[in-house]
Amino acid sequence: MSRPDPRAVGAVAIGGAVGAMLRWGLGELAPDESGFPWTTFAINVSGSLLLALVLGLGAVRRRPVLLAGLGPGLLGGYTTLSTLAEQSRSLLADGHVATALAYLVGSALACVAAVAIGRRLATGA
Repeated sequence: MSRPDPRAVGAVAIGGAVGAMLRWGLGELAPDESGFPWTTFAINVSGSLLLALVLGLGAVRRRPVLLAGLGPGLLGGYTTLSTLAEQSRSLLADGHVATALAYLVGSALACVAAVAIGRRLATGA
């Protein structure tokens, strides 16, 4: 097994820290108070769009360290499956079954749609 490039590891670490701080900052600026986790929803959808854009750009794909820093680093730290899962669990535990299902299904559909849009924008295909 080959060893990962230390520069790529550093790029993922730095990107992940920045992405996590961005996600935290958005949560502080716009806390989810309406009953539906709109902030996390928006973060995950926008992160999906941005990831597809980044992966679709040849200039980024040709630079493994940049790709690692932006993809699994920045956008991996920015998006959050664990928070989606915890918020869904919490909604279910509080008896908000319809909201939890809408959040789970809506997140999946919106994120896949965002990826399709981002890929189309990045590649023109």
